Amino acid sequence: MKNILILALHVILINFSAQAQTIEKGIIRGKVTEEVGGLPIPFAVVAIFEAGAEQPLFTFQTDENGFFKFTNLKSGIYKVKVSYVGFGTTYVNEVIITAKDLDKNVGTLKLAAEQNNLNEVVITAEKPVIEVGADVITYNVGSSILAEGSTATDVLRNVPMVEVDIDGNTTISGKRSTRVFIDGKPSDYMTSNIADLLNVLPSDAIEKIEVMTNPPAKYSADGEGIINIVMKKGFKVGFNGNVGIAAGLQGNTNTNANASYRGKNYSITGGGAYRTNIGKSNNESYRTNFFPDTTFYYNQFNNARNESNGGNFRAALDWDISKKQNIRINTSYNVNGSDSWSGNDFYYINQEEITKRLRNQINLGDASSNNFVFNTDYSLTTDTAGGKLTAGFTLNTNSSNSLRSYERTYAFPTNLNPSLQQNDNEIGNHGINFNLDYDKPTFKKRDRLEFGIAYNYRKNDNDLLVENFNYKTQQYVTNTKLSNKFFYNENILAGYLSYNYRKNGWSTKVAIRSEYTNVNFDLSTGETYNVDPYISFFPSLSVNRFFRKRYNIGASYSVRINRPRENTLNPQVNNSDTLNISYGNPDLAPSYTHQVDISFGAFGKQWSFTPRISYSSASGVIERYRFVNPNGISESTFNNVGTNYSLAFMFIGNYRPTKKISANGNLSIIQSNYTSAFNSSLNRDGISIRSRAGFSMQLPYKTAFEANLNYANNVTAQGRNQASISTSFGARKSFLKNTLSARISANDPFRSRRNSIYNEGLNFFSNSYGSNNTNNVTFNLNYRFTKVKMNKVTVPPPPTTSSN
Repeated sequence: MKNILILALHVILINFSAQAQTIEKGIIRGKVTEEVGGLPIPFAVVAIFEAGAEQPLFTFQTDENGFFKFTNLKSGIYKVKVSYVGFGTTYVNEVIITAKDLDKNVGTLKLAAEQNNLNEVVITAEKPVIEVGADVITYNVGSSILAEGSTATDVLRNVPMVEVDIDGNTTISGKRSTRVFIDGKPSDYMTSNIADLLNVLPSDAIEKIEVMTNPPAKYSADGEGIINIVMKKGFKVGFNGNVGIAAGLQGNTNTNANASYRGKNYSITGGGAYRTNIGKSNNESYRTNFFPDTTFYYNQFNNARNESNGGNFRAALDWDISKKQNIRINTSYNVNGSDSWSGNDFYYINQEEITKRLRNQINLGDASSNNFVFNTDYSLTTDTAGGKLTAGFTLNTNSSNSLRSYERTYAFPTNLNPSLQQNDNEIGNHGINFNLDYDKPTFKKRDRLEFGIAYNYRKNDNDLLVENFNYKTQQYVTNTKLSNKFFYNENILAGYLSYNYRKNGWSTKVAIRSEYTNVNFDLSTGETYNVDPYISFFPSLSVNRFFRKRYNIGASYSVRINRPRENTLNPQVNNSDTLNISYGNPDLAPSYTHQVDISFGAFGKQWSFTPRISYSSASGVIERYRFVNPNGISESTFNNVGTNYSLAFMFIGNYRPTKKISANGNLSIIQSNYTSAFNSSLNRDGISIRSRAGFSMQLPYKTAFEANLNYANNVTAQGRNQASISTSFGARKSFLKNTLSARISANDPFRSRRNSIYNEGLNFFSNSYGSNNTNNVTFNLNYRFTKVKMNKVTVPPPPTTSSN
């Protein structure tokens, strides 16, 4: 009997062990290569999903030869997703692992290059929403819960190394000048106000956002960094789309719809969005003015309300004329409107700290703008080796109108006369962009040669009419000293040459870009400014090395330029606040920056860590400069304030303890040193700190949660923008087989976003404190009216072995 029990137990253990090995010993393997040329793609992102799952079970990165392998998989049905920056995404559906078929080889998966290839080598974080490379960080908008039903401005607030201020202006951490591109084209050529454009661009139309710290030579050398917003192209098979609506407790609403149809050799995409918003703010400023014979104070208290609305409408056609030719035509139209009210109280306090004057001011504003963009891109594959010729043409026109009034009265002394001023500002912006590019694989498709030319033309007309109310005649009278028209014309012709060498894990890119700039502008008052045309050269070099299948090290050098444009050159005086006036400087010169970046990447199965060091030296830095006159009036303008040396340490990390929990974060510590012969008050240094932390979790019942925390404390040439903190939380649940999703998000739920600014000059120092109604709770519903069909790849049968 004892022997029988031992034998039975032994049989049970053998059976259990066999089942365990069968259940958890499944393998999915394959290789990722370029469609043209067949070169392996190292560090491509390969994610594996269980059937019906929204989040990947595991995420892997291909090795130096493009191979990947998932092990210890249970029996079941899986989906494989392969992606890489600059290439289209490929899916393999219904990869089935059974007890009789444990090892699945999906073969060679070929990725087709996208039309706008912005980056070459990428290391991807464990969280699919963020990809980190030597020269670029990619934020995949569709993977973020907080991005649903929002705008481009909202999304940018959560992108690593990106800062968005209260006014919607966007910059890259550690970079003094940042340009925003849309589908590889500069957006500042599309509109006179980039913030307005981003505020109506719906997040559901955006595929990803790329933050380029060392942009490729084919892109403009203007700006120390580029943020490129890549729109969805609608290349998925069949008819699909989505409709969404969102509303917030602060009175904001957002409605959007997108649809696309993909036929055999063409696709049609269209979409639209409309949003409304109510903004409220409070600000207080304390300025001390000191002169040899006296010291006095100006204190100012403001509160404001702004009601805005805007719409964005898009349409695109993508047509494969033949196997070698493709043309894409897209157009967009944006419209914005706003009504604003603000009240200001100005206190003049003398040296004895006695209030001698109190002025009240009421400001009313009515603004509207619209812009239209037409773009077409043509590509031709010139030979079987993969050579490609691309040509692009963009035409844009933009107009805006702003009518504002300023009514000033005095509570005391009562013998001072009131005043009423009206400013009517009309701006027209028109531009043409043309580019012709050619790239070709060389040396048995190992290396790549690129060269091309580009031409940009921009015209800006700024018509400012200032009128003062005559209380005796009860009529407005033109203020000839402040009224004028500003005409700006810019022509830039550029050419570039780039060569990329790749071998044995090494990647080296050498490039040179040259730009010829011709700018002229004048005023209706008869003043004409002709800037002598100039040619600039911008060399760049980058080296990257992959080794031991888990490390990457890279270094890059580049020269960049920051050209003064109409917003900084226009000498029109803005006296909406007569105690703090501002204007541009027509004598500005371009600023040049030399920058060096060193990066290192390391990753494990559940984590990745990418530290980097950046050093830059900029001459003729363009920044706003402020000074106070003896009468107490502060004047603010731009100037080439001097030289800036900057050393930045940046750390980007991701950690995924389980397949349902993911955390990511980044920290930037930037040491800046300003040296100026222009003004001794600008000789200063300081440390800027910027950080972000993110967390996401997959919960039961198709529910997900996401949270982000942002912090910024920045030094400037004349002071510091002190600590600013923002938070956001979001939760989403899916229904009806993932076709309907409901989301709730909370922005700054603990308190409204606040800012504190300190400025110091030769004869003044000031502190400003402000807050905005950013604390909001938003509800969103999104419906996908058809199931998206994925590109199918046939899984080859497992390899067979033969015995001799």
